[in-house]
Amino acid sequence: MFKLAADCCRKESSMHVVRFFPIGNADSCLIELENGRRALFDFADMHDPNDQYDLRCDLEEELRNCLDGAKSIDVVAFTHLDTDHCARAKEVFYLEHAQKYQSKDRIKIDTMWVPATAILEEGVKGQARTLRTEARHRFIAGEGIRVFGRPEKLDQFLIDRDIDPKTRRNLISDAGTLCPEFNLDHDGVEFFVHSPFAETCGDSVEYRNGSAIFMQATFVVRERVTKMILSADVPHKIIDDIIRVTRYHKNDHRLEWDVNNIPHHCSYLSLSDDKGKDKTIPVDRIKWLYEEQGQSGGLLVSTSKPIPTNDDDKQPPHRQAANYYKDVASKLGGEWIVTMEHPSKSKPKPLVIEIGATGSKVRKIAAVGATAVLSGAAPRAGRSR
Repeated sequence: MFKLAADCCRKESSMHVVRFFPIGNADSCLIELENGRRALFDFADMHDPNDQYDLRCDLEEELRNCLDGAKSIDVVAFTHLDTDHCARAKEVFYLEHAQKYQSKDRIKIDTMWVPATAILEEGVKGQARTLRTEARHRFIAGEGIRVFGRPEKLDQFLIDRDIDPKTRRNLISDAGTLCPEFNLDHDGVEFFVHSPFAETCGDSVEYRNGSAIFMQATFVVRERVTKMILSADVPHKIIDDIIRVTRYHKNDHRLEWDVNNIPHHCSYLSLSDDKGKDKTIPVDRIKWLYEEQGQSGGLLVSTSKPIPTNDDDKQPPHRQAANYYKDVASKLGGEWIVTMEHPSKSKPKPLVIEIGATGSKVRKIAAVGATAVLSGAAPRAGRSR
């Protein structure tokens, strides 16, 4: 049995670290910055502790190990409120709206990031309802939250509660802007908002994927620039709109990437309406995104189950979509990684990406006798500023 080095969750100096966790068809990405600040994108603890054959990791345990005693996270983003992006959040995090969620062992959220839909949704239950209540509480209080998208219904939500919408403008970010919680000079990272657009935010569940948070993170270490796309579960029609609008404003660089967390657990519907027999062919703009904007050595990450060899399961991941992404990785001289297959299907472990002065690289887990040691792959191409 492999044994991981004791410091597997500790961040070395002069680098940022990005972690994706093996949690099946679900998302959680922890970004640890060189200066010690952290951003967590989604939290879905899907592991069944009563199933000895469940290979998904205990996400709460992994996260607490990475926090190394810290009591809070600077930003926790819930890209949307589907269960595979927020499972067990109400059991793990300290929530401001109710005392029953405020025990001292819970992890505090300094700033919560949510799409406007997470506040506006009606008829939600379970985890989604609890997080909606928390988002509403923070938004009404006017602190500890950033809301993405500015639909008219969000203004009406405030007016109905006798709050002047102008007093909450500082808590709302539109597509095409930078998030003020981080900046390149202080943190070595900036987050550019691509979506949601105001018109994609609604008050019903069917808006969730289309109004999910889609961002580009730009990291800098000693003048080296590395870019990452975080796609959530956004469908291809919305991605197509993102690309169209971005190119119209001559912001092509905001869609460049060295690391790409591909959308919706490798669903073909994030590429095209047509699955294809053996390979999904994306619509033209999305083809440009992957084949022209991906940088040399680019890494594509699928936060999903292992890729199937047949079409028995209609749910993602889809082998046809995976075949397209594999081709992209090959053309870029990069790498295609599935979280539940890393480093093996039988023993998946967190995927750790180091972002430093030579670009980005995957921290490899290599067997040496009975012990697994960590070693870096060849650096990915980054760019000087």
